[in-house]
Amino acid sequence: MKQGWLGLEDHVVVVTGGASGIGKHVADTLMAAGAKAVVVDMNVKTGDMLDGAYCVQCNVTDHESVQAMADAVVAKFGRIDALVNNAGINLPRLLVDVKGERPEYELNDASFTKMFDVNVKGVFLCAQACAKQMLKQGGGVIVNMSSESGKEGSQGQSAYSATKGAVDSFTRSWAKELGKYNIRVLACAPGIMEATGLRSEAYNDALAYTRGCKPEELSTDYSKVIPMGRDGKLDEVGDLVAYLVSDRASYIAGTTINISGGKSRG
Repeated sequence: MKQGWLGLEDHVVVVTGGASGIGKHVADTLMAAGAKAVVVDMNVKTGDMLDGAYCVQCNVTDHESVQAMADAVVAKFGRIDALVNNAGINLPRLLVDVKGERPEYELNDASFTKMFDVNVKGVFLCAQACAKQMLKQGGGVIVNMSSESGKEGSQGQSAYSATKGAVDSFTRSWAKELGKYNIRVLACAPGIMEATGLRSEAYNDALAYTRGCKPEELSTDYSKVIPMGRDGKLDEVGDLVAYLVSDRASYIAGTTINISGGKSRG
């Protein structure tokens, strides 16, 4: 993406979970557009650089860690123009392991709590800390990373889907609370994406069991489920987020934008 059209030059944009996967592509796209991306992640060291992005280590589920992250960004750059609430986790789990063969893939307190801590509590904590800084500045943008599964539901991923439904509700409510203060809150919901490199053998094993198949049988024939006939590209999500945090999207707030190749329920 060329610099100039989006007007993101020198905008400070925090990207949680920005060291890998979708978050890394978002950070790279923002920097290509001229923004100062800040990679916030558990797996970085504060003060390091990752492909040109300043890094801040943070546990998004911990209030003190999140506040320290926001303080570190302001100390370095003087402001926070946008937050991309991207950090998330997905643990495929069935409500009931009907076959009784893999009880570890049945939803329990630990897996439920872990997903809600990162995907819901983490979104709330980061949004709150960054919104307080945006209020001091007179405005900003918060983009929450949702998922198509938050609207459609997903077999074997009910808790994950529920967390993304919560993210959509946060988005609508916070937009109503903060719009009058020149803070836009919105979300984007990716559908089936190309491999991020984060899907481990254990993840695929769990997902396959919850779908009633073997790992090697997990479908990759997207022509049957996606109208556009292919998976989404991570850079396409990056392009969407870069647009949404820019003033080109200045009247978009309180909604979740699907990026799913037409596979969506609205």
